[in-house]
Amino acid sequence: MPKFKSSEEVYATIGELMDRAKTDPTVAPKIAKSGVIIQFHYTDPEAVTTVNAKAKPTQPGALIDVYQGPTTLKPDIVMTMTSDMANLFWNKKVNLLAALGKGDIKLQGSQLKVLALLPAIEPLYDKYRALVKEKGMDYLLVK
Repeated sequence: MPKFKSSEEVYATIGELMDRAKTDPTVAPKIAKSGVIIQFHYTDPEAVTTVNAKAKPTQPGALIDVYQGPTTLKPDIVMTMTSDMANLFWNKKVNLLAALGKGDIKLQGSQLKVLALLPAIEPLYDKYRALVKEKGMDYLLVK
């Protein structure tokens, strides 16, 4: 049984987490150093989030640009997974290497660049859980 009821819920949680990360002084500069455009394709329900750390940011207060929904940007890295897999990841219940190996998360692009971003996003795990609680969507929390 999927946890997310709609694409809007994916954008309201995972999407908003990325929107908040783009101005986060501890996370955004580290992501910006990667110099890549990474796109996340979520299924069941469908959603797309693109993080542009390649170009100079254009969004107010952002150190990187984040786009929700389709975009014309050409990503360097594409990660495809179910929305529920993404939720498990942000609940710290997924080992990225194992998920890639099993095909639970599909990767196009450099695995090394993706793995190099893991330390940068570490603070976002707790921020995701807090965001889900803040929105009253506790059913997305995984113990």
